[in-house]
Amino acid sequence: MGEAGLPKFERFALHGTIPSINHLANMNSATNSNPAGSKALGPVPDLAAMLSTLSETGPSMTSRKKRGGQDQLIEARLGVASGLFTAMRAKHEATALHCLRVALGCSAWSLLMDMSSEQRDALEIAALLHDVGKIGVPDAVLLKPSALHGDEVTLMGQQRVTTQQILAACCSSADVLEIVYYASTWYDGSNDGADLAGKELPLGARVLSIVDAYDSMTTDHVYRRAMPRERVLAELYEGAGTQFDPDLVHEFCNLTDAERSRLDESVASRWLKELRPPNCIWSQGPQLGGGANLSPQLMFFDRLADSMHDTLIFVDNYGKVARWNRAAERLTGIGADSILGQSWLPELLQLRDDQDLPVSPEACPAKLAMESGVQALERGSVVDRKGETRGINLHVIPVWGANGSVHGAVLLIRDVSSQITLEERVQNLHVRATQDPLTKVANRAEFDRVLAEFVRTHVAETAPCSLIICDIDHFKKVNDNYGHPAGDDALTTFASVLQSFTRAGDFVARYGGEEFVLLCADCDHHAGARRAEEVRSRLSTMPQPMLNNMCITASFGVTSLQAGDTPETMLARADRALLQAKDTGRNRVVQLGTGVQDEPAATEHRSGWFSFLETSEVSIERVMHTPVPLELAVEKLRGFVADHRAGIVNVSDHQVCLNIDSRHMPNRRDGDRVVAFVIDIRFNHDDRSASGTEIHVRIRPKRRRDRRLKDIEARAMQFLRSLKAYFMASECEMPEHAKKNGLFA
Repeated sequence: MGEAGLPKFERFALHGTIPSINHLANMNSATNSNPAGSKALGPVPDLAAMLSTLSETGPSMTSRKKRGGQDQLIEARLGVASGLFTAMRAKHEATALHCLRVALGCSAWSLLMDMSSEQRDALEIAALLHDVGKIGVPDAVLLKPSALHGDEVTLMGQQRVTTQQILAACCSSADVLEIVYYASTWYDGSNDGADLAGKELPLGARVLSIVDAYDSMTTDHVYRRAMPRERVLAELYEGAGTQFDPDLVHEFCNLTDAERSRLDESVASRWLKELRPPNCIWSQGPQLGGGANLSPQLMFFDRLADSMHDTLIFVDNYGKVARWNRAAERLTGIGADSILGQSWLPELLQLRDDQDLPVSPEACPAKLAMESGVQALERGSVVDRKGETRGINLHVIPVWGANGSVHGAVLLIRDVSSQITLEERVQNLHVRATQDPLTKVANRAEFDRVLAEFVRTHVAETAPCSLIICDIDHFKKVNDNYGHPAGDDALTTFASVLQSFTRAGDFVARYGGEEFVLLCADCDHHAGARRAEEVRSRLSTMPQPMLNNMCITASFGVTSLQAGDTPETMLARADRALLQAKDTGRNRVVQLGTGVQDEPAATEHRSGWFSFLETSEVSIERVMHTPVPLELAVEKLRGFVADHRAGIVNVSDHQVCLNIDSRHMPNRRDGDRVVAFVIDIRFNHDDRSASGTEIHVRIRPKRRRDRRLKDIEARAMQFLRSLKAYFMASECEMPEHAKKNGLFA
């Protein structure tokens, strides 16, 4: 499986415990209280610090410091064969990082499965090197900044054969070779003319295929943004029984956060303390070395580039993208971690000259500047992530060394169009912000006002945004042990760290006590979770002088805007994520939400709202399909009930009845009547898939007098869109009998 196949996976993030449907009847619809018995955080494993460097972006990702940490892991696992990994990293660093993450994920899962030491060894080595054949893929294909097509797909597919040839020439372990050979074989044997299928496939190969897919789907690519964890789990369930072992998919998706925490510590101990490189299965090869810290100057320029409002792109003398700042991400929608190291082409920005003609690769301003050594200032236009044309001033500066050698070219792009960007409009809210007197960030009242405007603006612009809510861990102990001045200093430090990670259009506020919130403009789920992890990592390594140079930690809940959201539901979902982070050990980031946006509605028969003369009920009825099993669909319904403050009327067999009202709907005016709705939901096993669930939904006004309201359908459709997003569902054709009699007849 590669770039052209079903999307694969990234970080080893797992789902929580799933209750039965009848547990819904006993749940508190608010669910916003702090869970009792939260555990105190133990020492953070060394492995966690190393892993935190794997998802960071920008030139600093390739620094010696981070490579030193990676090399320590590779050396422990591969020994003299580390040279193979070095070659893969030299060819394509993104592939090497993917393999390392997959290997660590497989290692953690294998410990839970009680694999033997020999089985774990073979699985970890196979995972680390399962893509080593990409060193034989032409750069034009491997570094292409878009999806592959035709012969390019064939060339990429050949890397699997190259991987087997490389390992067969230097590895004497039949188990390693077998895992790599069968890792791309589908569980039902429907691809590649496989000679094995089902449980006949090696266990290690079935495990590797799932973790490999998970990592790819949760990683940013130039042509496809990373997917939220919950949508990734749905994709896994969609492939259960065909591409993946259904039993292993179910086990993988149901690992609890507590198990994940235990696995992280076990993997840290295994890789950093217990492993001895299995040099007996390799021929002699080169060893890896350590590294040094980034210089203060490099850190300064790195921060400066990301703080710029103008787009900054650095193209090296090989024509590869070596720097891609935050403004470039906002302009194009392409994340830095997915474009760095890829070939630079003017078509990435759909760059046009002052005559409105496309700029060809031969006339690329960066190429001409490197050849001539002369900087240039040109007018032109680019197409942004929404497909809109923006007039720009392009300043191209060649970068030459002292000895006359060319190092590359810097492209500075300034938007000179009359369009006011979303970030600028939201940034104006800061001017009117009411500050918290201690931390100098916005206070709770200002946050409540800004959140409503923030959500409304991003919904209108159909742009992504994220909400991070965070809480200093065990803050009461800080006040009790060191005094309130020390506590105030900790709060001020935390606010300062949060502000240091803001971009244009972002908003920081003190929510109350030791809780803070960060609104991230034009930022999807993956970028929001990554931002929270960066803040968490920075805070946990900052000594506090008033705490005897001890460090404080914080827990983070992250969510992003999805279909049907209101400011209240978005905040409630982030709060649930924060409570999960605190309940599973603190000093961690938990992300909830699917990030699913509105999709075109199905074209099946729809019940009319004003069909009084035809039926006795006025309602919207839909049939939906979600690829996840019943127990996970019920867990999603728990989140919907909690975030929308819905009331559970009754639960019977596979059917649930909810009461919900429109008081928190977006764009609702103060004088609008609050309309109460009844939502009936019935779950059925979907025979069309191994693990999918069919969901019947009916939404109807509770009071007869509300049925004639002008906007009654729009209000109900808002809840329907939200349900689809929570369930990660798509609409299906309604059965003929239901078209006549209704789903719940």
